[in-house]
Amino acid sequence: MAITDDIHATGVPDTPVEVLTDLLDKALKADDLSGAKAILQKAQAVCAGLDPYLESISSPPNQVIENLIQRTTEHDWTQAHEQKKTMFLMKREACAGSLEGSFLKALTQLSGARVVVEVGMFTGTTTLAIASALPENGKVYALELDPYLRDFAAPAFKEAGLQDRIEVLVGPAAESLKKLAARGVTADIAFLDADKPGYLGYYNQIMDSQTIVPGGFIVVDNALMKGRTYAPGDVKDEAAEAIRKFNEHVRKDERVHTVTVPFRDGVSIVQRRRQAQGAPAADEVQLGFGAQRVLQQLKLNSRVALVTGAGQGIGRAVAHGLGEAGASVAVVDIVIGKAESTAEELRAKGIRSIAIKADVTSKKDCEMMVETTIAQLGGLHIAVNNAGINRNSAGEDTSEKDWNDTFAVNTTGVFLSCQAEAKHMLKQGYGKIINTGSMASIFVPHPQKQATYNASKAAVVQLTKSLGTEWAKEGINVNCISPGYLNTALIQENPDLKPLLNTWLAGIPSGRLAELPDLQAAYVFMASDASSYMVGHNLVIDGGCTLW
Repeated sequence: MAITDDIHATGVPDTPVEVLTDLLDKALKADDLSGAKAILQKAQAVCAGLDPYLESISSPPNQVIENLIQRTTEHDWTQAHEQKKTMFLMKREACAGSLEGSFLKALTQLSGARVVVEVGMFTGTTTLAIASALPENGKVYALELDPYLRDFAAPAFKEAGLQDRIEVLVGPAAESLKKLAARGVTADIAFLDADKPGYLGYYNQIMDSQTIVPGGFIVVDNALMKGRTYAPGDVKDEAAEAIRKFNEHVRKDERVHTVTVPFRDGVSIVQRRRQAQGAPAADEVQLGFGAQRVLQQLKLNSRVALVTGAGQGIGRAVAHGLGEAGASVAVVDIVIGKAESTAEELRAKGIRSIAIKADVTSKKDCEMMVETTIAQLGGLHIAVNNAGINRNSAGEDTSEKDWNDTFAVNTTGVFLSCQAEAKHMLKQGYGKIINTGSMASIFVPHPQKQATYNASKAAVVQLTKSLGTEWAKEGINVNCISPGYLNTALIQENPDLKPLLNTWLAGIPSGRLAELPDLQAAYVFMASDASSYMVGHNLVIDGGCTLW
């Protein structure tokens, strides 16, 4: 078929396939054999170089996967089958290889997947690639018919340290899918790479059982089946015919949106629609706040955040959390070296960040940190007022200086920060202010004596409520987060506090101290559109400590 305007708008070959088609068309029309051969050599170079080039410009897999690929290609599968170790005669060319594994790893990361179902594992090269992209509590369920392949792959899973993220279900895939559905497993991604005549059944089973979440993906391998799906030969090809019917079925399925890319042997990316075509008009519950899906509401892209006391502890953790959610972050601390250290950590993760030295007890500094943030990062949408100090002492022994210093940072500093931040946010009609309180605002932590700290944090909570009501109609949400006991160096290394640890743990229903990551998502929630109707709220995260 010649290149025409029907293939490309300009009529000029553009993609490698169009270039190849054009060359072959010219070869067919060549007047002499030598001319045709020269053109065919160019066509051969385009074909032969495509896959190697794609692999050369893609990030390589880790060494464990490379070793597993080598073991797979060198293994004597004929002998294994003759010895009745395998149920079928496996072919080494069925190994997905590094490029396909890298593709699936990237898709897993891009989608933020936590659960993946893989129908057809073979020796587990793609299983490993997917598992390496999952969080620690993620899981890939690999469905494999042959127990020999499970045992073949197991050492590599263990060597990679990913065995806890992988569960291999041995048996017919349809039965394994039923088991997963009965267990309530729902996946972000399902990958089909098994027997081709079974694709349609697996697809319908996954869709009908709601195994794939709304917005999730079904990734289908071999969608082009060596070109035989669209350019069938004279010999009947059962697998190609099955894939052709499968492709037609999926294309007509109004529950999904699909696109096929000519990557290796063709990959179809099928996304489950959140609302089927032809369904009744969606209301705000179906569409979400501002027509955003729930997880989209938590994204902070194009937002600028300022975090005080971000050189260490809670502030540092919050800066990382907001940055990972998409925000640019101004790291504010009274010690510039600590601020720069956190900002550098963020920049190393690809997060836009600056460091600012500021003393929150100074009105001038609070105004400066806001002005600097706006000047260097382009705005201010989120402010976390977290800077604080704690000097434990008995009430009768507390000096006037300790009282004044504590309130200057913990309470006045929060007020001055809120004031400077709100002056900008009121003008733009939008803002999220989050103050860090403490469970000490609700009950009296003991046996340590810290009346000054407790009172300063109680004032922060009441200040949050007051400012929240004043600015709510102006588009500014002011809220507070009150953490419980945190497992930080302050506790572990302080000789006065460490002996109190067992007493604290005895009063915490969860039986443990909070870790800094326990707080991050809460700050992201408060900073996002998902919390737009929360005003003056004090969110307590204490493992249940204040309940006893």
